[in-house]
Amino acid sequence: MPALTLRDILALDPVRGSEPELLAGEGALDRPVRWVHSSEVYEGANFLDGGELLLTNGFGLTDADEDTRRRYVRELAARGAAGLAVEVGRSLVRMPEEVVDEARRLGLPLLALHRVVPFVRITEAANRAIVARGLSGRAASVRPWGGDHTAALLADLADGQALNQPEVEARAALAGFHPGPGARLVGVSAHGARELGVVDRAARSLGGVAVLRAAFPGDVLALVAMADDAVRTVTARRDAVRAVQEAFRTVAEAGVTVAVGPAVLAGGGWLRWSETLRAARTTLELALTVPSAEPGPTGGPVVTSSRALTLERELTRGGVDANRDRLARLVQHTLGPLLTWEAAHPSDLVRTLEIHLRHGCSPTRTAALLHIGRQSLYQRLERIESLLGLEIDDPDLLGELLAALCAHRIVRGVPATAGGGLRTVA
Repeated sequence: MPALTLRDILALDPVRGSEPELLAGEGALDRPVRWVHSSEVYEGANFLDGGELLLTNGFGLTDADEDTRRRYVRELAARGAAGLAVEVGRSLVRMPEEVVDEARRLGLPLLALHRVVPFVRITEAANRAIVARGLSGRAASVRPWGGDHTAALLADLADGQALNQPEVEARAALAGFHPGPGARLVGVSAHGARELGVVDRAARSLGGVAVLRAAFPGDVLALVAMADDAVRTVTARRDAVRAVQEAFRTVAEAGVTVAVGPAVLAGGGWLRWSETLRAARTTLELALTVPSAEPGPTGGPVVTSSRALTLERELTRGGVDANRDRLARLVQHTLGPLLTWEAAHPSDLVRTLEIHLRHGCSPTRTAALLHIGRQSLYQRLERIESLLGLEIDDPDLLGELLAALCAHRIVRGVPATAGGGLRTVA
């Protein structure tokens, strides 16, 4: 399907409502319009890449001299602008003759807008139509979800495709997703869910928050938008990540694995939208392939978060295979004697050490999680210290020990592959 043209833009209701008059560029009405921007006249030409229709209220033209006005029109044409639309009747009583003359000489479409229509209405309508036309024109064979615009947007964000914020917002609006700039977005990636209902049920339990979600082969991706009042309702600490986790723990079925990304501000730009989705998807892959450090729940879903697997994600940046040798050296250097002992004497010392460190070296908590008595725990800890020749509660050793223990689970859990390990990188 051909791209949207300037002639198409002029047929949109908000544009027609502005009573546009074409003063120049009649022969260029069928040129494609890549995007519609609004800006003060002196700033407009600097950020154009070509193919944009620029809207201005004309304020910058009121005090400019003739040479400045002509130069500005020349700069727009040199940048490859699709056209210039100027509001007349308020700041600018009439269109300056030199602007019309220069636009005609260069063949640049020039529009006089005789009725005030908020530019935001024009840009929203035009850019939404541009995005919709572009998505409809893409070949369905490019991606397996074909014409599913929501899936295409989520996939682009999760894959870190080069986008821009107006495009992301327009594509999200096509799917009815309108997060306010103050909302917090939380990315979700789920495996084992048979349909999208699990996301919708979680959203309802959070108080009807806005959700952008789509199903992919084997997985579900979603962006949950929580306004500040919604976060305050579900948790006194205003922890959006924990709130989303608890919602999925409540509604997801046994056998489903859910990973939740960090909370980001919707107004922080599309890169932040991408960040939380990518983190959720990478965390899901790690949750499915790397053995958990602690006993998991029985009879229910597994729900984790990117912050819970921060160390795993950091150690696997670039993929497991790319880091395998480095991780193996770290494991051997730090835990070698302990692993040698376990190979000859079946025990649970490695897991005991990691659980103990992860829970602040609390004997009570560690013994409870391992379902053993405190005396048995003390015996295990003494054996570990003897084998490693160190005191495991030494704060200087905490980082190295935890990194090595995490690396051991990664190398043990993810087999070497020809494809480079994990599909995604957070």
